[in-house]
Amino acid sequence: MSKERLYIFDTTLRDGAQTQGVDFSLEDKYKIASALDSLGVDYIEAGWPGANPTDTEFFQNKHNFKNAKLTSFGMTKKTGHSADNDTGLSAILNSNTPAVCLVGKSWDFHVDVALGISNKENLENISESTKHFVKAKKEFMFDAEHFFDGYKANPTYAIECIEAAYKSGARWIILCDTNGGTLPHEVSNIVTEVSKIIPGKNLGIHAHNDTGNAVANSLAAVLSGARQIQGTINGLGERCGNANLMSLIPTFFLKDDFSSKFEIGIKSKHIKDLTNCSRLLDEVLNRKPNMHLPYVGAAAFSHKGGLHVSAVQKDPKTYEHINPEDVGNNRNIVISDQSGKSNIISRLKSIDISINENDPKIKKLLNEVKDREFIGYSYDGADASFELLARRIIGEIPRYISINEYDVSVKKSKSGEIVSSAKAQLEVDGEKIICEGEGNGPVNALDNAIRQNVDRLAKYSKYLKDLKLVDYKVRILNTGTEAVTRVSIESTDSKGKNWFTIGVSTNIIDASFKALIDSLDYKLFKDNAPASK
Repeated sequence: MSKERLYIFDTTLRDGAQTQGVDFSLEDKYKIASALDSLGVDYIEAGWPGANPTDTEFFQNKHNFKNAKLTSFGMTKKTGHSADNDTGLSAILNSNTPAVCLVGKSWDFHVDVALGISNKENLENISESTKHFVKAKKEFMFDAEHFFDGYKANPTYAIECIEAAYKSGARWIILCDTNGGTLPHEVSNIVTEVSKIIPGKNLGIHAHNDTGNAVANSLAAVLSGARQIQGTINGLGERCGNANLMSLIPTFFLKDDFSSKFEIGIKSKHIKDLTNCSRLLDEVLNRKPNMHLPYVGAAAFSHKGGLHVSAVQKDPKTYEHINPEDVGNNRNIVISDQSGKSNIISRLKSIDISINENDPKIKKLLNEVKDREFIGYSYDGADASFELLARRIIGEIPRYISINEYDVSVKKSKSGEIVSSAKAQLEVDGEKIICEGEGNGPVNALDNAIRQNVDRLAKYSKYLKDLKLVDYKVRILNTGTEAVTRVSIESTDSKGKNWFTIGVSTNIIDASFKALIDSLDYKLFKDNAPASK
């Protein structure tokens, strides 16, 4: 039995660019488009030619995609203009893309209120715009904006809108849930009815996530007849986002209800690139990845409860719906106050610590973790601090840099400028080293005091020169005079490795200091630095 083809349409660079706080540079667009083409999506909607200089320049440049069809976006012609004399359509035509996607109204409410034209004029605009690009031999897609709302309000007119495009030669009719308020059962019912008029091989779905159902709505549409699926990397998009292709693609490929009936253009070897593709977008946007994303998030295959971990060690299928490696992800055994012996043993194995499971040090480590978490530590997101704790108990962490004492002060000048300064006494091989520094806060000042004097740290200077503080977070765990503060630090180096450390104290400076020391020690240990004499 032959499988039906599903077509993946990515709109990260167009609809995703409408996300609050997102502003793609030209270079960003190149990186993301290249990754999507390598992944093997069918269409890349890269923007709106003429809408802004970045999009215009992107389309003016040559693109040699191996798998994807570059697609330009725009809207149907304006009333009172012919298609030939519409500047917006001309800009799209001049972009010279093989595929074109135009948005047009399919809800009579919008035709009246937003456009202020008659229903008939809107139908003419759709038809003439379609013919214009079909004549130019473009693969034409009509994005029926607000289709589901329009269908529920006036099904006859909504159908007339998509028929105006289809009968004029459109290859694809995209049913768009623009406001994102339609539910899966509604999508299923409506797509089923529409597919009686427009063949499923010509239908697509464009779902927004305003009820958290964009992925579910897309799946419902496919099962009801739609064969093109539009979405974005990580569900990027206006308001609550679009359908997340990082969830849809592996579902189509790995779930039998879909993989037994349908095929996609993405090859099996590239499904493993999904996690990297997801994290590339966050890297480009300079934002922290959502660790809880399905399939590709860092926590997607994390196991915390001791019973879970014990079962996963026997067979991962007990608590995993797929193998994490199938999508390029990894299994993560979390260490916390809920940990059992199984968690500890599994985590030690993952960081290449070989120890007999009956060794009393395992119980000691487990008790230490629970005691520390009771006072405020959390090793969920502080893998480096956990590894150091484990290796210290086992006796594998030598003494590197001793920091005997430190002093931090904050002063406000007459001009209102606040200056933080720090002084620390370090010791390496018995030699005392006084380090001083300033910063925009006491922690930054302490960090600078050490970092700016790295050349004086004898044999450790070469190991710490490329150490950088990436992120610093503070959480007050309780209130009152004995408030406990938890500080988390993210560090990186020139190798591109990131690690996370943690410190807890009733004093924010002391908590920061503990996290900072762990960061230094972890870097020195991983780089095989020699012990201090």
